[in-house]
Amino acid sequence: MIERKFVSQKIKEFQSQEYISENLKKVGHSHTKMIKTPLGEKIVIYASHPGLIVGRKGENIKKLTKTLKKRFNLENPQIEISEVENPNLDAQIVAERIASSLERFGTAKFKGVGHKAMSDVMGAGARGVEILISGKVPSARAKRWRFYQGYLKKSGSFAVEGVQKAYTQALLKTGIIGIQVSIMPPNARLPDAITIKDSTPQQPQEEAKVEEKPKKKRAQRKKTHEQTQTERTQTDEPQ
Repeated sequence: MIERKFVSQKIKEFQSQEYISENLKKVGHSHTKMIKTPLGEKIVIYASHPGLIVGRKGENIKKLTKTLKKRFNLENPQIEISEVENPNLDAQIVAERIASSLERFGTAKFKGVGHKAMSDVMGAGARGVEILISGKVPSARAKRWRFYQGYLKKSGSFAVEGVQKAYTQALLKTGIIGIQVSIMPPNARLPDAITIKDSTPQQPQEEAKVEEKPKKKRAQRKKTHEQTQTERTQTDEPQ
């Protein structure tokens, strides 16, 4: 019974996230997180343009909360919008930009669109990027075009966890075009990265200070001893 409850909860979360991503396609939507709280469900929407999602006087948010409450039987959905710091490093936002530009300008300028998106991603500091555009571009036969730059991990667990991937579609007159974007972020730490530490032992400053004190005392004692000796010799000399 407990397993069924967890499975039904996860299905509800997935369906609500899918519904939000479908409705917020051309608004710079990145991804959605749902957090269970004692007051209800907290839905965090990450986007590049939060103002477009909110709408005038929060009309879009109110409509979205009502539909989520009725359609997915959520108790008390609380929507929170957070802005993506660097949209050029988010794979989903980049893929949506390419899809919207292809729908706007067509397949005649698909190479310029791909190269511009690639240069924007690399200019933001990414370590590597790969863009795949597949479909009837530009001829009547289906092809796949690849735009890549930098270093991108393709195998191992790091390719699954450390590389951001996004899939989207663009609906054109010739048919549906698939877009796949893979980005390796600048803060990605590879498993084979090695840092060499300096092996020479460094003496701490406190110990050096402690060692200096007895040397000064010895020098002072030496001086006082020499002064006493000179005074004695002066007194012993016959007048």
